[in-house]
Amino acid sequence: MKHVLAFSGSLSSDSINRELLIYALSHLSCVEPRLISLQEHPIPLFSTDLEREGIPANVRALRALFDSADGYMLAVPEYNSSIPAGFKNVVDWLSRTGGKTFQDKPVLLLSTSPGARGGASVQQHLLRVLPFWGAQVVASYSLPKFKENFVNGRPEEPYLNLLVEAVNTFEQAVLER
Repeated sequence: MKHVLAFSGSLSSDSINRELLIYALSHLSCVEPRLISLQEHPIPLFSTDLEREGIPANVRALRALFDSADGYMLAVPEYNSSIPAGFKNVVDWLSRTGGKTFQDKPVLLLSTSPGARGGASVQQHLLRVLPFWGAQVVASYSLPKFKENFVNGRPEEPYLNLLVEAVNTFEQAVLER
């Protein structure tokens, strides 16, 4: 069975992006998800000085997880209109382990925020740079005003249908790979 690696780009234990991701995972029917937390894989901030000492064990463990996945579900929050440092640090380290970070595999990009734009700035930025990192972004989804639009553990209409459509598109891309 094919499987996907799913994680939030947030290091917060109460991340609304992780909450959205967990709900999105419930709509996978033909692939097996592996949900991880970046907190479980702490890595130092990337520097060439540290790299000369060798790739840290937790980076090698993450690389193995990335290598074994058939696709990736990413829920990336917007921090000051940009990418969270923890997520970017993972990409920086993985890019030094050989090959492209996402290895030309399908990616579903999710984001949400308390605001009306739902993480639109980080989505726009990631949609531009993820292909350089080897991601085939096959679908993206943004949920604005999380507290108003994520009620009783799920998105309200019409956001629910849009999420299910994005998950289905992603799952089909993984299965066709």
